Amino acid sequence: MNKIAAYFNFSELKTSMRTEVLAGLTTFVSMAYILFVNPSVLGASGMDKGAVFTATALASALGCLLMGLVAKYPIAIAPGLGVNAFFTYSVVIGMGIKWQTALAGVFVAAVIFILITIFKLREMIIDAIPRDMKLAISAGIGFFIAFIGLHGGGLIVANKSTVVGLGSLTVGTTWLTILGLIVTLILMSRKVPGGIFIGMVLTSILGLATGLIKMPSTIVSAAPSLKPTFGVALGHIGDINSLQLIIVVLTFLLVTFFDTAGTLVGLAEQAGFMKNNKMPRVGKALMADSTSMLVGSVLGTSPTSAYVESSAGIAVGGRSGMSAVVTGALFILGLFFSPLLNVVTDQVTAPALIIVGVLMAESLKQISWERFEIAVPAFLTVIGMPLTYSISDGIALGFIAYVITMVATKHAKEVHPLMYVLFFIFIIFLWILNV
Repeated sequence: MNKIAAYFNFSELKTSMRTEVLAGLTTFVSMAYILFVNPSVLGASGMDKGAVFTATALASALGCLLMGLVAKYPIAIAPGLGVNAFFTYSVVIGMGIKWQTALAGVFVAAVIFILITIFKLREMIIDAIPRDMKLAISAGIGFFIAFIGLHGGGLIVANKSTVVGLGSLTVGTTWLTILGLIVTLILMSRKVPGGIFIGMVLTSILGLATGLIKMPSTIVSAAPSLKPTFGVALGHIGDINSLQLIIVVLTFLLVTFFDTAGTLVGLAEQAGFMKNNKMPRVGKALMADSTSMLVGSVLGTSPTSAYVESSAGIAVGGRSGMSAVVTGALFILGLFFSPLLNVVTDQVTAPALIIVGVLMAESLKQISWERFEIAVPAFLTVIGMPLTYSISDGIALGFIAYVITMVATKHAKEVHPLMYVLFFIFIIFLWILNV
């Protein structure tokens, strides 16, 4: 135990094994939904859902273990939401490209990722982002995951007249979210250790007791076979032979790059890891992400990325890589206890995501709002993420505005050269996504 504590620097980070295990468990419970959502989304492309379930669990476990053991950050990795929808609905269904070829595109993008990580290009870009924009990214992610929680819990729903509106208070599951939120608010207000996780447990128990959450019929089940998807990407690399497919690869590259970069920066700000506007060991963190994406494509899943739900674990005290190791181990266990994961519904995780969103919004107070040229891009970054339902789109809006306002106010010399490069990349990026 002492060797583990020393390896993960428990004393320096002012944490303990109990806290890290609780944080890892909280993060896992907050993001366990991806085990079921990813197979559902990729299944629409024609992929075998059982194989995708297993690939999702294994790729997530690998990413978390690498992040924890090598980079030593309490940040979890799993197939990203949004990019999996792009894989299915834009590439396979929209462009008529076979899922096997799309998977090969993910593999090629992962290889490029690893190369630019080795040459520290990704690290240079993250370091080039100004502090105010890093703070905006952190707050924006907070608003984004709070919106996910509000929507998932039924408190905010789609509305044809007003785009979004208040959910129905006649729906039982919505009340489960409300009661869970009230309980969690009380626990957090009273500074009860592990308040977020305890709130999730109590919400689950309430859901089971009222019948709003179905009691699982079984506890243990065998992991589905990987045979339908394993190695398929490698056999279809030769299919990437057109401009359209090259654009697909580049889009996988850009979306995953900035989703992960933005999430890493936001979570590092939340946990207090940033030093002199730089994230220590960011190269190792990015390599963990790149490697899991590469392996995941071979196993049979869409690109992986750092998960914003890691903020739930950070919020309960997770500060070391041990937290991510615990999350990774639970993904492996999840392969065999998949029926139990159905207990953790959107209504159970919603209160946790909303509370974490509140905690992450704290970084707003450090942004230089008195400088209009900073306020505009920061605001667009923050509001862009929830309104576009994309971390990378929010970053794109903010970064484009940042260069424009800084140049307009004759502060062009304060802008890092890489920010000018990103300015044009993001314009092309948004054009590709829309055209």
